[in-house]
Amino acid sequence: MKRIAKTVLKGMGMGAADAVPGVSGGTIALVVGIYEELIETIKRFGPGALGVWRRQGLAGLAVYLNLRFLVPLVLGIGISLVTIAHLVTWLMTHHELLLNAFFFGLVLASAWAVMRQVGHWRWRYLLPVLAGLSIAALLPSLLPDMSRAGDATLFVAGAIAISAMLLPGVSGSFLLLVMGLYGTVMSGIKNFDVGLIAIFGAGCLLGLFTFSRLLSWLLRHYHAITLMAIVGFILGSLPQLWPWRQIASYRLGADGQQVALAYHYLMPADYTAVTGQPSQWLLAAVLIIIGIVVVMCLGERRKTSS
Repeated sequence: MKRIAKTVLKGMGMGAADAVPGVSGGTIALVVGIYEELIETIKRFGPGALGVWRRQGLAGLAVYLNLRFLVPLVLGIGISLVTIAHLVTWLMTHHELLLNAFFFGLVLASAWAVMRQVGHWRWRYLLPVLAGLSIAALLPSLLPDMSRAGDATLFVAGAIAISAMLLPGVSGSFLLLVMGLYGTVMSGIKNFDVGLIAIFGAGCLLGLFTFSRLLSWLLRHYHAITLMAIVGFILGSLPQLWPWRQIASYRLGADGQQVALAYHYLMPADYTAVTGQPSQWLLAAVLIIIGIVVVMCLGERRKTSS
């Protein structure tokens, strides 16, 4: 029961992070030490599971699919999406600078935590880090505005978003925002729009079952290089979380909402001068440090328990 409760809490952390544009649930999975188990578990859903069911029955299938881990995790994500997601979206509206500050520290420390898993630095790791940085920076600009499209586009968006959520450093919520579908999807989840959830969820399932296999293969055959690429993805996501920024360019979504495409990144004093808003630099700095400390404490606890 203790392990189940911890897994539910980890799922709630992933769900809360996925509600924040700029943060990936995959990053949280890395921080709490369940990322590779999650990828391997998702990968098992496929034709191979049918063979296990025929040979070993439902009990064997449950063990093969690691349901003792997956069910509490999904439960936690679901609880978070219908509870904590409301708080997170409220914070994004009313205290975006401070929320970004906390997640900036958390994500920054996550890159350090992943590098510790790799061990000693090798110059050959530079290329995957740069590749991860480049993809994280360029991917949002490559996605079109899908806000006026129909069900087929919502299905495709689900596959894209969930694949991004599996990849630490690439925010599925941010990609939904760029595609003009963030408000639509979050509103549908909050209001239990069964049709929207079914179509979007089907796309998510497709993305899960395909992208998880690719990630699993990469982690098995190129473990260190894949982790360093993930470091690049994580570092590439940091500009999206920098607290003191001003929109440089944007496009209008179907609902008239501004979808930011680029920002000017400012220092706290410049932020106040340019925007006329308080920088809240002291509280923001404290929250950045708290985010870093949270990751460091989780990392040390995992190291001690192992």
